[in-house]
Amino acid sequence: MLEAGYVLLFVVLICIIIYVLNVALTKNNIDSNERRKTILTFVGVLSAWLGIQFLVLDSGFYLNDSLPPRLPLFMILPLFLFTGIFLYLKRNSEVLHSIPIHIPIAYQSFRTVIELLFWFTFAAGILPIQVTFEGANYDVLLGISAIFVAIYAYRKTASKKFLILWNVIGIFVVGWAAFTFITSFYFPSIWDVSESIFLNGGFLKFPFVLLPLFFMPSAVFMHVLSIVQLKRALDLEQDRLKMIPA
Repeated sequence: MLEAGYVLLFVVLICIIIYVLNVALTKNNIDSNERRKTILTFVGVLSAWLGIQFLVLDSGFYLNDSLPPRLPLFMILPLFLFTGIFLYLKRNSEVLHSIPIHIPIAYQSFRTVIELLFWFTFAAGILPIQVTFEGANYDVLLGISAIFVAIYAYRKTASKKFLILWNVIGIFVVGWAAFTFITSFYFPSIWDVSESIFLNGGFLKFPFVLLPLFFMPSAVFMHVLSIVQLKRALDLEQDRLKMIPA
């Protein structure tokens, strides 16, 4: 049942991303063949990434707590680099900017669900308590706030600066959550734990490993996408104000 929760959340988020992408492509008058090609490319790249990582996981490569840390270097860092490079290159893409501003913000509400899954995963003895909302992970607060911030962002008068600040805070919250996970793996003594609970291999198996492979990187991607959208909207607002006669 616990594993089914992770899989269901993954499927729901993928469906949301594909739907929003298809709508954005349609808004930009992209023909059906090109839309299908773009969506299949997204699915193909994601499938290849997951497939490669599952093979590496199966080899036991990540079940090693020696330094340098393999998990963040080979599983997390590549996705962060992809996010930065991709969104920088596509920062002027009309497809990205045709996505309503409140959508990437609303997406972050999934973090409330994932935090509940973390707690049940802790109860099952797979995760340590510090990575849950009962410990040092505050991601659930960001997930709850996303619902209200998205409703606010839906308004045309919403402050772009406030929304950018909220996204920046959200990235820091993700970073802190990642810190709790990584230190729990490699430096458990920070949390007054003598042994890394991850070394039993329970977390580094499907579907729990979808956290570093998809859930966390997708949260960062949506935060950065939102900032790119908001910065452009803010620049356009300032340009319009300059055109108003004094």
